[in-house]
Amino acid sequence: MSHEDGTTAENVPRLSPKRLAWRKFCRDPLALSGLIAVLLLLLPALAAPLLANGRPLMLYCDNVLSFPFLRYFFAPDSTEFLVEQVFNYLLILFPLYLFCRLIFRRARRRWCFLAVAAAVLIIPFVLTQKRMDKTDWRQIAMQLKAGDFAVFAPIPFGPFEQAAKPYLKTSATHWLGTDQVGRDVLSRMIYGSRVSLAVGFLATALAIFIGVALGMWSGYEGGRFDMLMMRIVEIIICFPTFLLLLILMALLMDKGFKQSILIVIAVIGLTDWTGLCRLARGEVLKLRNLPYIQSCVSLGVPTWRIMLFHLLPNISGPILVSFSFGIAGAIAAESGLSFLGFGVQSPTASWGELLRQAFDNPFEYWHLTLWPGVALFITVCAFNFTGEGLRKIFDPRAK
Repeated sequence: MSHEDGTTAENVPRLSPKRLAWRKFCRDPLALSGLIAVLLLLLPALAAPLLANGRPLMLYCDNVLSFPFLRYFFAPDSTEFLVEQVFNYLLILFPLYLFCRLIFRRARRRWCFLAVAAAVLIIPFVLTQKRMDKTDWRQIAMQLKAGDFAVFAPIPFGPFEQAAKPYLKTSATHWLGTDQVGRDVLSRMIYGSRVSLAVGFLATALAIFIGVALGMWSGYEGGRFDMLMMRIVEIIICFPTFLLLLILMALLMDKGFKQSILIVIAVIGLTDWTGLCRLARGEVLKLRNLPYIQSCVSLGVPTWRIMLFHLLPNISGPILVSFSFGIAGAIAAESGLSFLGFGVQSPTASWGELLRQAFDNPFEYWHLTLWPGVALFITVCAFNFTGEGLRKIFDPRAK
């Protein structure tokens, strides 16, 4: 059969399943706008030290060129230094990955070089020691001699720096105003996006790992183990999730844990796996009696190999959709905990913590209500729109 342009059905190029899925995703304007919004959220979070920093990115003074921000790039002076280091590490690793794709055509060479470079990049993050810095760099920059210069970030204020009077409204100096102790709101918004994204991705990944592993095992084994696991899931589902989060956060904080982001990630991840467990169990129950699974069993393939290489790839679609929706839920849960004072602890920047500062008078301190609220709304909508687009791809009944 020939087409109007003279090509036959045999000559029409066949697209791979990935390209077909991408084309279907791009036809959905809401899904595409959600993905663009997610990328626009990730970029400022990764580049936070280059966008908002009270230390000069580059300083030329007395014929000496220095980079004062660099030490604190590898050893952040923050109570949540581990999360900061992970984002800073990714800020270097991502351009390096793009460089490898341009230089190396063979995938094996590309990944070997990237693995070696990634291992080497860990060294400065481990060896650099934390140091307190109370230097007034802006005062130093004002006193530079002719020919010397200092290059600051577009937002020359750090997230912990008390740079102005409290509760200032938007101005040319502080674009989104200042908070209750005079810290720049825009700087804290940018660093707060790191907190939200870290909690969203890592807590959801932990929940997916636990839920999918237990759900697949329960669905494949069946019998008493399946019955016992489903009863445990039902008990956890019946318990109010947010109340459980508050109780666990209060207990862990009383024990003196200082890495509050890691506590929030662990608590949300350990309480949000039940839905994924039931989803994975249901998918495995549909697949375990199919001929290709039964043939693997008859050939003596180990159970772990059947679940990892034969069942998991066939249920990855619904899991990926749940991952996108789960990120939005985890970000909203973290903001709610921080708003109540049980989440990320001060002085770490958090959108929920900024909202809590405006609780006494939200109309007077509208800049602490509006901007974090808009950021949360856009973030949750972006991940939900992306998840809905993924659902339409993997659901054959969706139009």
